[in-house]
Amino acid sequence: LSAFTSGRDTLSAIKALNQRDDVEYAEPNYIRYATATPDDGLYRLQFHYADIRLPQAWDLSTGSSSVTVAVIDSGVFLNHDDLAGKLVSGYDFISDSSVSRDGDGIDSNPDDPGDSNQRGASSWHGTHVTGTIAAATDNQQGTAGAGWDTRVMPLRVLGLNGEGSTYDVLQAVRYAARLSNDSGTLPSSRADIINLSLGSSFRSSAEQDAFTAARNAGVIIVAAAGNSSTDELFYPASYDGVISVSATAPDDSLAYYSNFGSKIDVAAPGGDLRNDTNSDGQADGVLSTSVDDSSGTRQSAYTLQQGTSMATPHVAGVLALMKAVDPTLTPVEVDSLLSSGRITDDIGAAGRDNEFGHGLINALKAVQEANNLAGGGSVPQVPVLESDPDKLQFGSGSSLTLTLDNVNSEADDPAITTDVSEDWLAVSPTDVDSNGFGEYTVTVDRTDLVDGIYEGLVRFTPDTGNSLDVTVTMRVGDIIAITDSAPQYVLLEDSETAEIVAETLVNPDGSYAVTDVPTGSYRVVAGSDIDVDLFICQNGETCGGYPDSVTEEVVEVNGDVTDIDFVVSLISGIDVSDDGGLGILRANPSAAPGESEPADSNTEDVSDSKPVRSVGR
Repeated sequence: LSAFTSGRDTLSAIKALNQRDDVEYAEPNYIRYATATPDDGLYRLQFHYADIRLPQAWDLSTGSSSVTVAVIDSGVFLNHDDLAGKLVSGYDFISDSSVSRDGDGIDSNPDDPGDSNQRGASSWHGTHVTGTIAAATDNQQGTAGAGWDTRVMPLRVLGLNGEGSTYDVLQAVRYAARLSNDSGTLPSSRADIINLSLGSSFRSSAEQDAFTAARNAGVIIVAAAGNSSTDELFYPASYDGVISVSATAPDDSLAYYSNFGSKIDVAAPGGDLRNDTNSDGQADGVLSTSVDDSSGTRQSAYTLQQGTSMATPHVAGVLALMKAVDPTLTPVEVDSLLSSGRITDDIGAAGRDNEFGHGLINALKAVQEANNLAGGGSVPQVPVLESDPDKLQFGSGSSLTLTLDNVNSEADDPAITTDVSEDWLAVSPTDVDSNGFGEYTVTVDRTDLVDGIYEGLVRFTPDTGNSLDVTVTMRVGDIIAITDSAPQYVLLEDSETAEIVAETLVNPDGSYAVTDVPTGSYRVVAGSDIDVDLFICQNGETCGGYPDSVTEEVVEVNGDVTDIDFVVSLISGIDVSDDGGLGILRANPSAAPGESEPADSNTEDVSDSKPVRSVGR
């Protein structure tokens, strides 16, 4: 436990007492705090939860184990450490054994074997979606889920290359709703919510009928709007009775890839891997559970991904919190709450608009409204503290301000006391009321500190309710240029075959030149190989692509091409990927240009009815 400033004298006295021969031992009488802040190690990187006020909602409800979200996707890595105890029985509805990668057709095992034949290239899409909804939370490891107690029903419909068929999807929908389906079986109880982070531009009357039947059975259905940055209708999100989710960037603008249009109902964080706007050392993707199979066996992992695929489970997770408070919540009631703006923040044009629908989902409002529908009394009327901003990041300055508020209008304002966790950190009231709500100034002192990144906490403690910790990060010293960290390799990947046709070593100043390149179409990627395993873009290594690691535009070469400039970023502790699109480069960095090893390429197609794809990017 960190010693707060007010306890330093006590700790000094305890140390002195422990030196005495007549004292057996002395130790602090620790103060325990009531708090709904999870202790998961990677939670601090899940900025996207604060964007929709999930931490404030958790003060009122952390969900219920009786609420189930069906994730219709690529399946789930059933043995993931951070999903233990969070899954109910599911099913594998992939009917074409040639794309299932598990050797058979439909069966009762929704375990995800990966959607690529190449090691390290699978997306683990369903596992990532599942973690956002219901990763094991407050278990001192990994990430947090939107619903601490929510359960997930994994239903597998996406196989090789992340593709599946509308027929398989509608069978999974019917199973989730406890309606007759090709499995010949039914779950013990139907799902409350269905999450569909997949789709295509094809419309199917049979699929619409399946969604209508599921909705009539009481299931709330949420789907991704698609990632083509277009107003083209995308299904199943555009079906009647389905909640269509667009994606926001960290600044609450529409994510550059997100679809938009007249069918959008609500928005949620989808991430933007091109930037690190909050300076936490990671790209601004959505962090969730994933898999690392680089060793040949599947291991629990965590990745940053982006897309409307990632936005959708935020909404499904919030709806699961609402169902925990009001088990009788219906699809019609959710529609009404969305259209009235009572569970969203209006971040676009006033009223409904074609980018964000009825606005950005707000978990706190959603739980409060569910409580109102349930007749009141389902959640405690306790103060809910909120800081604006919710974290402080010091660059070269030494002073920042924040505003503290009680955002639960149903609870009286408590009296506030403040503490800080580090000697270099201080907080003082600037303009507060008699209870301590208002503006505070937070200052840092870098005197005698060695270069590095420091992290501390400002704690606001009410005399009733949960305390609020505001994370403060501070940089001391200069940032070292990434090109100084390890040799960087630039590779040209044939856009048709995915074969690496040329590579070169980057100069110390960041410049590079690839010579003797055949005429063709290429993607340009780069990174380091610090473990010398002939793969770049793995944990602890740098990675990037032109013009960025998400877009990776095709470069046409039929002569000299210049100004192919882009940024590589460090992958630290977690894999930064775009649905598995990075971290899979396969090259021999010791070979001369043109002698690198080719990548495996997958050419199988899904031919069973119309195709759908996961929409993580």
